[in-house]
Amino acid sequence: METLTKKLNVKKENLASVVGSGSLDVLATPAVAALMEGAAAELAQNVLDNDELTTVGTAISIEHTSPTPLGAEVEAEARLVKTEGRLFFFELTARDNAGEIAKGTHTRVSVKAEKFQKKADGKFDEI
Repeated sequence: METLTKKLNVKKENLASVVGSGSLDVLATPAVAALMEGAAAELAQNVLDNDELTTVGTAISIEHTSPTPLGAEVEAEARLVKTEGRLFFFELTARDNAGEIAKGTHTRVSVKAEKFQKKADGKFDEI
C-alpha cells in the first residue's frame, strides 16, 4: 500500500517539558503522535483526491519507546494498510538518527468537510 513521510526538527515547543506531558527536555509523546497523525492525514487526503472530502482521526494507539533530544530530526511514516468504505487504517512509525522511536496504528474516516465543520461550529447553539 501507499506510504507518506513527514519530518520534524525537534524544537523547544515540541519538548515534553513545554507541552506539559512530562518534565524532561525530550520530544513529547503528543508531538510524535501529531507528526505521525499528520502523515496519515496527508496520505488519506492524497488518496481521496476530492476537495469536498477530508478525513478526521477516530483512533490512535502508539508506543513511544525511545527519547529524542532537542535539535534532532525525526521522520514519521504512515502506511495505509486497508480501506473499508469511508475508513482508512494506518500503521505508523517514527525514527530519529539512532533508529525507531515510536510505532502504532491509526484510523481515520472520510467526511464532507463543509458539513462536518458546520456541525462542529453549531455544536453548542442549542444548549
